[in-house]
Amino acid sequence: MPPNFEEYVGNLQLKELLHKLGSPNPDTLANTVRHFTIKEAERRDEIVTSYFGQSGIDRIVKTVADHLLEEQPLSSNAKILDIGAGTGFFTARIAKRIHARKPKASFYAMDLTPAMLLSLAKKNVGITPFVGIAENIKGSTEYAGEYFKIPLSFDAIFSTLMLHHSTEPETVFGSIKAALKKNGEAIVVDLCEHAFEEFKTEMGDVHLGFKPEKVHEMARKHFSDVKVEKMPGISCECSGRVAEIFVAYMRN
Repeated sequence: MPPNFEEYVGNLQLKELLHKLGSPNPDTLANTVRHFTIKEAERRDEIVTSYFGQSGIDRIVKTVADHLLEEQPLSSNAKILDIGAGTGFFTARIAKRIHARKPKASFYAMDLTPAMLLSLAKKNVGITPFVGIAENIKGSTEYAGEYFKIPLSFDAIFSTLMLHHSTEPETVFGSIKAALKKNGEAIVVDLCEHAFEEFKTEMGDVHLGFKPEKVHEMARKHFSDVKVEKMPGISCECSGRVAEIFVAYMRN
């Protein structure tokens, strides 16, 4: 756990931070934090496992890590950020796979829910957590940098199942671009569009997934090199309701 992390979280004024970061909808985000704190923070890892199964999780981890290692090889001391990291369920697994080849790479995990990040910090897996919003990554890193050593730009940024919780998904793509180094790589994994309106109350979702072509359209407004594709054979299965997964690759 980073030095004084519990004190940092304990002293954090979330609504004040949201306003400082120019959050487009602080009330919606505050409700999201409330949902995850009450319903999921303590058992998030168990929930994710039940949604995707071990084989699905392994494939998501392999897809993200192998792309960063092989398609756009990382430098030996790469700085890598997971946005919407939650309890670090995917962060830790992706970091482990990348560290096998790049042991000096540094990992950072940003999320809006302090209770989630406390869970990650207690895992003691060498990942630096901090509170922030996906719509303003640079502002989030600048604020957190007052407490921890955090870079202002990254060699790679990824997110898994965060985008459908964002209030302004198109802004997220611009935020990712602004926080990437030149030639940096970004990967977004999320749900394809589905019709399960109840996910908004059951899971705190803001959006019912996205059509891959819509994701491509949003990303292309900020990146010239974009590829979006469905991940065959992987879906979020919950109570018999199935939503497919997409992965978007972008280069700065």
